[in-house]
Parts: sequence; C-alpha cells; structure tokens
Amino acid sequence: MKAAAALRALHHGPGLPLVLPGPWDAASARVFADAGFPALATPSAGIAASLGYEDGATPPDEMFAAVRHIARAVDIPVSADVEAGYGLSARELVGRLTDAGAVGCNLEDTDHTTGQLRDAHQQADWLAEVRAEAGDALVINARIDTYLHGVPDSDETVRRGRLYAEAGADCVYPILAPPPLLADLATAIGLPVNAVVTPDGPTPRELGTLGAARVTFGPGLQQRAMAALTGMAERVREELEVEAS
Repeated sequence: MKAAAALRALHHGPGLPLVLPGPWDAASARVFADAGFPALATPSAGIAASLGYEDGATPPDEMFAAVRHIARAVDIPVSADVEAGYGLSARELVGRLTDAGAVGCNLEDTDHTTGQLRDAHQQADWLAEVRAEAGDALVINARIDTYLHGVPDSDETVRRGRLYAEAGADCVYPILAPPPLLADLATAIGLPVNAVVTPDGPTPRELGTLGAARVTFGPGLQQRAMAALTGMAERVREELEVEAS
C-alpha cells in the first residue's frame, strides 16, 4: 500500500515529469534503480523481445514471472504493462500483480481478440472492477489507443479518458498522441497524462513541458541496448577475423 501511494504521489510532483525507465529483466532494473530513478515501468514489448516473443505474444505466466524478477531486484515501486489483462478476471489480475510485486499497471483498450478498440464503456467497467479489487494498492495507468488505431480524434480520446477517470484510473496514456495536444488532453480529462518517448520525438523534459506528467519509453531502451550489443558483437567478430588472417 505504501509503495503504491508513493508511486501515485510521484505523478503529482514535485519534479515533473515523472520519468519511468522500462526494464526488461532484473539486471536492467538494477541499472535504472542504481541510477537514481524513483520508480520503474516494465514494457510488455521489451519483455517479449527479451523472452523471444513477438509483441503481444508473451504467455501470461512468463510475463508475470518476468515482472516478479524485476520487482524483486529493486527497492523502488514497479508498474507492470500487462497489455489488456490477458482475459483474466479483475480478481485474478490484481492477485497476480500483487504476487509479482507490482504496485501499478498499464491496461490498454485494444481488444486483442479483434485487434480493434474495445467499447469505451466496457473498458471503463473493467477498469472499475480492477479498482474495486485493488483498492488503493494499485496505480492504474489506463492506455487509450485511439491514435494507435488511426482515430486522431481528440474528442474521442477525451471521452474515453473521462470514462476511465470516473472508473478509478490514476493516469491516462493516450499512446502516440501528438505532443502539442498533451496539455489540452490532461486538462480535458482531468488526470495526469503519460507520454512515450519515440526515436525522433521530443525528449522526456520536452514532453513534460508540453504537458506530460509521466514519461515512459515503451521498448525503446531495450532496443537501444540490443543495438549496442549488436555493435559489440560485430566488433568482436571483426577482431576474430583479423586475428585469423
């Protein structure tokens, strides 16, 4: 409960935006914690890649196990991206998050069965069930996938965000929303807004200036680490070839 309260408070300052690196395993979690970040947010795509799966294809047992390893490795709050909830009941989902040591979660409004946006009222009802089961022990970041699905309609994003706020979400995540809209979305929805860092987009500090209270990286940090590792592997291979010639 105390860890959830601490994570929730970080969304309201001081020192906004709250920048949450995305660890994909225990070792990367320790690196980010040792660097002084106050909390972490696991990326489902980054964990999937680390386990050899495509994004969205990680078996739930393996995802929760990965989150458990990460949470046990650090002494700071961990929020877990659990996609659309894997078809679990609210009670099962909250129980598994608690068992894994997570004190926050991302829940997205894409229906993974159809690949389309879920009905907003159904999603709000689902979030309300999760809130009722968790009480204050879970920080809920409600992801809004309108822009991801080519619905660049701020009115629809706001409508969904308000429904999710009423259902008990602590934060909303209109993924891939144009950065200049972040402040207006936060004001209209009435909750802190999460923005994601993209390769060619604004920096975390710039996203904060534009209105994001919370900044995450998706799988970006894991991908950058893998790019660095690829470079190391190529250099080792080149050295071996030189020695053999």
